[in-house]
Amino acid sequence: MNLEKVVFAFFIVLALTMNFGFFIGDMNDPLHHNVYELYVAIVVNLVATVLKFGDRTHIGAVLLATSLVADLHLIAAAVAWGIGLYVLDMGNDVLGIVVSLSAGALLANITSVVLLVVETMSLRK
Repeated sequence: MNLEKVVFAFFIVLALTMNFGFFIGDMNDPLHHNVYELYVAIVVNLVATVLKFGDRTHIGAVLLATSLVADLHLIAAAVAWGIGLYVLDMGNDVLGIVVSLSAGALLANITSVVLLVVETMSLRK
């Protein structure tokens, strides 16, 4: 068993599950979406992105692209939440935007996990 591949897959799957944990719930209920869970999802996604930099294959480039998309969506969600709450004083109205942006990141993370599984299956043959 290759420990490097285990850590790589661990962070890709953890990024997906952390993002899903933040996304799931009523879109307009702030009790269902914790700001700290969003920040942990951002950190885990950034770690997964850094781990993807070493792969020089075509599938590695696509994996990196999906990770960058997820990072962009989650960082935009955090910025939107911060601006909406502290600059514009919008309160919970901004939560729909934040959850929608995290949905985009979730889709990118799902794509990343599917690509990881496809790559793993192709290595077995």
